[in-house]
Amino acid sequence: MGTFTPSFHGDVAFVTGAAGGMGRACALAFAAAGAKVLLCDVNDAGGEETAAMAVAAGGEAVYRRADVSSAADVEAAVGEAVARWGRLDCAVNAAAIETETVLLHEATEESFDRMQAVNLKGVFLCLKYELTAMLAAGNGGAIVNIASTNSFRPQPHQTAYTASKHGVLGLTRQAAIDYGPLGVRVNAICPGGIDTPMLRGAMERRGRDPQDVANRLSLIGRFGTPEEIANAALWLCSDASSYTMGHALAVDAGYLAR
Repeated sequence: MGTFTPSFHGDVAFVTGAAGGMGRACALAFAAAGAKVLLCDVNDAGGEETAAMAVAAGGEAVYRRADVSSAADVEAAVGEAVARWGRLDCAVNAAAIETETVLLHEATEESFDRMQAVNLKGVFLCLKYELTAMLAAGNGGAIVNIASTNSFRPQPHQTAYTASKHGVLGLTRQAAIDYGPLGVRVNAICPGGIDTPMLRGAMERRGRDPQDVANRLSLIGRFGTPEEIANAALWLCSDASSYTMGHALAVDAGYLAR
């Protein structure tokens, strides 16, 4: 079976949540495919490391600190990408924070608000400024939002996270309807159990056996890799998916099929 290797030479990509996990994998994948990448996070050490990894592999990438819950940060970060390279062609909005596992009546307003500020408002702000840049350039574009299988099937005790990821799917579909006719395609990826530092940390804190979790979250008894999410993002941002808009692509080893 052949490998899907799209070319993004000459394109400019913007990736959030790029200090590790899926965001890092996406940033590295776009850089390897020839894109110039502006990557963002609030973890400066991780973000700088991702940029250095991309450059060491022969790519072009720059890290900028940006809190996606801040309109000023997001506007400035997208603006830097355009100022450096003259355009914005594709974006992956991967920044998110981990859910707390409590019943709704035990959750605090503060924790709920923080989850929505990063996971939902953050995607809204990224879309706002990414779309503005793409429309101004007049070259179209493609945007991928990282949602979750929780967008379709809630996990127990994850009220705030599930609400945020349902919202991400709603934003994706609304943006697809409004901006598809204007040349910008917007889609979502709904990852299942992906082997990231966030997932590993959550399992450790909760005393969960990784293999048991992998068995529950997939049909093949293993976690997905961040690179498998990056491959999906590359496809959704490439011309190979030119007829795909408003789609929620589950990358979940069949979890939602059960």
